[in-house]
Amino acid sequence: MSKEVKSPQNNPEEIDLGQLFKLIGKAFDRFFNFFGHIINKLFLIVVWLVFFVKKNFLIIATSIFIGLLFGYIIEKRTGPIYKSTMLIKQNYNTGQNLYNTLEYFNDLLAEENYDALSKELSADVSYISSIKSFSIKPFITENEIYVNYSNYLSNLDSMLASEYDYELYLEKIDDSNYAMQLLTITGANKDNFKLISDKISENINSLPFFKREQEKDITELENRSLAIIEAIKESDSLQKTYKQVLENSLDPENGFQTSITFEGSDEKNKTREYDLYKSDIELRAQLVDIERQIEDKKYILETISDMPDRGFLDPSISFLGKDFDIKFLFAALFMFLTFFILLILKLFKFLEKFKYNY
Repeated sequence: MSKEVKSPQNNPEEIDLGQLFKLIGKAFDRFFNFFGHIINKLFLIVVWLVFFVKKNFLIIATSIFIGLLFGYIIEKRTGPIYKSTMLIKQNYNTGQNLYNTLEYFNDLLAEENYDALSKELSADVSYISSIKSFSIKPFITENEIYVNYSNYLSNLDSMLASEYDYELYLEKIDDSNYAMQLLTITGANKDNFKLISDKISENINSLPFFKREQEKDITELENRSLAIIEAIKESDSLQKTYKQVLENSLDPENGFQTSITFEGSDEKNKTREYDLYKSDIELRAQLVDIERQIEDKKYILETISDMPDRGFLDPSISFLGKDFDIKFLFAALFMFLTFFILLILKLFKFLEKFKYNY
């Protein structure tokens, strides 16, 4: 009788797992090969650039020297530029008005309308003509901006706050809304900067709208202060009364003693001295806070760091929102321009060879 030999059956699940691991291994191999290929190409590009700079070093160095020389000539022709800064605090929402005023002054300078600007700033035309620009920017740290962002979110609806991220907040926030602002004046004359800055502050502080707002705020705070002072007087009077009642209740000559409790449900014999004392502390704290607010409201625009009357020499120039030394800026521009032209010429040579080969 013959016996049938059964061939072993492979488990389909084991086959599927094996194929899966092979696919994963191949995917990792392709990924690392691709990554290594990119690293290799980047290394070759860096090596090519090094040899390219070495080959054209004399041309690039000459362009840097010409840029430095050109910047030096521009600096001498324009003459020395002086700068002076002032740190101010806005106690009211004067930012937009302040920014608009300085923009208007810059427009007058661009139009060379020195007569109009001299009337605005009450200064001689000869001095006004030496002013180059007015600028202002918020004086605030990144941490303070984030704190303002958190406070802003706390006042929003939870659904809206979840969609309002930090980047969107930075795009939407107006720089003029920040309380601390840094005002900068540049000019060809190194003196009398404080005269101009004081006039700018005086113009903002004398605006009728903000003066009315200031009067209303101070009047309201003074009325609140008077009300709290009266409440403190009433509290002191009640405390004296409770003290007399307490002393009389403990006097042995009266022939009786009253049980006095500070806690419990015996409202008849319970004194309120401690409650009055706590209330008195809170009222006095409010009074101190109000007095501080009145002091803050005395100035619409407050000078934190006064502008020096004598400016400091500033050889920098503004480019793409940053300040650079004019000589080094032109040196960098000439260098990058020369480098770009050399790359274009190299590309043209390569295209010529490519055309002949094909």
